[in-house]
Amino acid sequence: MVLSAGIAWALMILSMVCWGSWANTFKLTRGVRFELFYWDYAIGMAASAMLLAAMADSPSAGGAGFPASVFSASTAALGQATAAGVVFNLANLLLVAAISMTGLAVAFPVAIGTALIAGTALTFFVDRKGSPLIIATGVLFAVVAIVCCAAAYRAQAKGSPVTRKGVVICLVSGLLMGSWSPLAAASMQKAPGALTPLASLAIFGVGVLLSTVPFNLYFMRRPLDDVPVSMSGYLTGGIRWHLLGLLGGVVWTLGTASNLVAGASVGFAVAYAIGQSAPLVASLWGIFVWREFAGAPPAATRALAAMFVFYIAAIGILSRAI
Repeated sequence: MVLSAGIAWALMILSMVCWGSWANTFKLTRGVRFELFYWDYAIGMAASAMLLAAMADSPSAGGAGFPASVFSASTAALGQATAAGVVFNLANLLLVAAISMTGLAVAFPVAIGTALIAGTALTFFVDRKGSPLIIATGVLFAVVAIVCCAAAYRAQAKGSPVTRKGVVICLVSGLLMGSWSPLAAASMQKAPGALTPLASLAIFGVGVLLSTVPFNLYFMRRPLDDVPVSMSGYLTGGIRWHLLGLLGGVVWTLGTASNLVAGASVGFAVAYAIGQSAPLVASLWGIFVWREFAGAPPAATRALAAMFVFYIAAIGILSRAI
């Protein structure tokens, strides 16, 4: 299905908003360990992905809808979509560990910057849509914006000493985070047995759910920068933060569904690059809702202003690549 430019842009902006907003649900749990929160988050992701596919994925000229497209899909497409979910899941868990070890000012630009560069480049090589020069220029502006965001946080809070281990984990997380998009794009390439965007997302959700069991249990028992936590903490948790975890998964899935549907029309590399401008949205939440920059020094204010300028420029440049 080919979308109009307006609808495609609305979906890409929605993906950016959702990817930059889901973490608010975790902040609202106020002190719950992320490993415990993650069980509900993964369930919310997988369940909403299946529900979206069942409700909104319909047959088109390009092939069958969900679930028919799954039964007729090639083994390669199913494997690629499942692998995308597994890779994303590990990257997400490592990113949270990296933030706790190095602080947001280091983890965010290193991990998300790496993901933005690697993910956009790899996805373009898979999909081949859009102008490579314009995409590269837009990504460069977005990376500069991320560096400005890091500078603002660094000026606001001194942060803890950075270890080599923490930086390595940031890089690994970023490379993995940048790898799920090309895998998902590969599962939807126009060929016999290809998946529709929402069917790919549903299989992605299965990959997330299945891999959460070994990954999260491992990090609960052997956290990279905290004390072990038991499953009893999850079982005795309050209904409020369980619901917040489910909501966080739903919000992230809605953003991903929007990104994949838009990407099928305008190019997955462009859609991914715009969606990964989510730090812009996250910073707005931090500034105006969580008051993270209340009383910030002038250096932080200048860095934030530069971040907004570079992000807006990046989005404007990327719009020319479609």
